[in-house]
Amino acid sequence: MPFTVKNERKEVLFHDETVMCPEYYQGRDLTERHHKLDLKAGNAEFSEICFDGVLMGFGRASIREKLEVESHDTLKRVGMHFMLKGEVTAKIRSVRKTFHTRQHEHNLVYSPEPEEQVSVEKQPEINVFALTFLKERFIELAYHNGPVLERYGESVELDRPVFPDHAYQMTHRMLQVIDEVKNCHFTGGLKKLFLQSKAIELLALQCEQIELYDGSLQQKPVFGRSDEEKIRYARDLLLANAQEPLSLADLSRQAGLNEFKLKSGFRKVFNNTVFGYLSEHRLEEAQRLIRSGNRSFTEIADDLGYSSLQHFSHAFRKKYGCSPRDFQAR
Repeated sequence: MPFTVKNERKEVLFHDETVMCPEYYQGRDLTERHHKLDLKAGNAEFSEICFDGVLMGFGRASIREKLEVESHDTLKRVGMHFMLKGEVTAKIRSVRKTFHTRQHEHNLVYSPEPEEQVSVEKQPEINVFALTFLKERFIELAYHNGPVLERYGESVELDRPVFPDHAYQMTHRMLQVIDEVKNCHFTGGLKKLFLQSKAIELLALQCEQIELYDGSLQQKPVFGRSDEEKIRYARDLLLANAQEPLSLADLSRQAGLNEFKLKSGFRKVFNNTVFGYLSEHRLEEAQRLIRSGNRSFTEIADDLGYSSLQHFSHAFRKKYGCSPRDFQAR
């Protein structure tokens, strides 16, 4: 991520043009890096670990004069910052509000704009833990996981900024989890598994706190009557094109919904995923056609959009515990 460090006189003290590609953060293997910066105005070091669209990092700095750090991040990421010591002020172009994060406070921020400016006052020590999710990974975690995450997930998918209304205090358990991450004794695949669980736990702890303290989020309906009508219309479109199913993008566009609301809405209205619902419909229709005895199994598989008779037979057996031929014999 390219960034520039300036002093109060707007003099450039340091500039780095390094750009990290999405593949670096999306890799299945756990990758660790360490950065160090020594300037007359202050020094800093930061250690980061990334895997599967998740980045964790610890940063420590000593600031000897007020600094401004300007960054340009082309990657779409949701950032969670836990200030263990010290304080910083951040300004994001897409958000009018300025964020002050002080000792033992945390936040969750997403900006569709790449530019960010952070002001750091003179102070003996800053200590911060950061947890970042790539946009697609965050949406995947947000889907069907509570009102706060669903609201944030929808905003992120639509490229709307997400930012806290006020500062949240770190809980004792949050501090414990961060300490567990810092002192992780696992290595290799077990370390990745352990850190995955801690990343999700921190996200859950944040959302729990927001749900408890921000009643407004719960009072605002995430899913209204008009959305339900659109979901039912999407269901009709899905079944009308069962032989050649529409993609989620096409289905959401024709129904007038974004993909996040389409997927979460199907869960709420039909207690199933979009294509899970389609699969159930196909198999129920297959039962009816087998009972009628007017079509061969190959014709039924073809009519219902299965790629092969074998695929149809496997799905039928998985659902009903017997093959189409055994079902017909019964």
